[in-house]
Amino acid sequence: MNLQLTRPLIFFDLETTGLNIGKDKIVEICLIKLFPDGTEQEQTMRLNPGCHIPEETSAIHGIYDQDVADKPSFSQVADQLLEFFNDSDIAGFNSNKFDIPLLAEEFLRIGKRFDMRNRAVIDVQQIFHKMEPRNLIAAYKFYCGKDLKNAHSANADTRATLEVLDAQVGRYAGVEVEDRNGNVTCPVTGNVKDLDKFTRVHRNVDFAAHIVLNDKDVEVFNFGKHKGESVKEVFKKEPAFYAWMMKADFPLYTKEVITYIYNEVRLEKKFGN
Repeated sequence: MNLQLTRPLIFFDLETTGLNIGKDKIVEICLIKLFPDGTEQEQTMRLNPGCHIPEETSAIHGIYDQDVADKPSFSQVADQLLEFFNDSDIAGFNSNKFDIPLLAEEFLRIGKRFDMRNRAVIDVQQIFHKMEPRNLIAAYKFYCGKDLKNAHSANADTRATLEVLDAQVGRYAGVEVEDRNGNVTCPVTGNVKDLDKFTRVHRNVDFAAHIVLNDKDVEVFNFGKHKGESVKEVFKKEPAFYAWMMKADFPLYTKEVITYIYNEVRLEKKFGN
């Protein structure tokens, strides 16, 4: 094993009713917890989303309404999932952009918070795209020399992601990469924190990257007419923009982040800061 773990690392994958983080639901989740001693703990569960799974989505992952009719809801397994993720770092394929935000959204919908503080988060897709731009099927063939059977099955995709990351760490050990600023490093190591840093696309404040940190560590908007502007300064000058975002179709976690910043603005105004 090329990975050097100091605490458990959970690989996970979701199959869902669609790709809208703010609205869609989980229908299957697979988790493989890899421990520092190399042992594993695996869970795969199907969930009843409480809504119809669109036929076009079922055609991709093979899960239909009747397959989850008698399965538990997300709220019924939420505490079990939180316990499983406890004190673990996280890895997935395209997980920073989709799986983690949607999972966090599911927790927030039932009043529970998926705490990401002090976790390393590795998006295996980012290593792959930066080093060998292709998809998971090609990555599995390229790094592991095997064909990915049952692609779009949560279990198969999760297992493949684990094997691909381990192979990436072995393949790119000592390989230099030059970033956009001309800095040359060897970013792919067996250290989880190094991989976390290398796979981050943006310095996200929220999972969906609507709010990011600029070079001065200031929260700025990453979309729309105020892109690049300080969130705090926009809310000071245009509080109606906060109200609009709260009413619009943004993920709940994004709304939680902007509410925290908005409340800071209100306190500064109150005490004249």
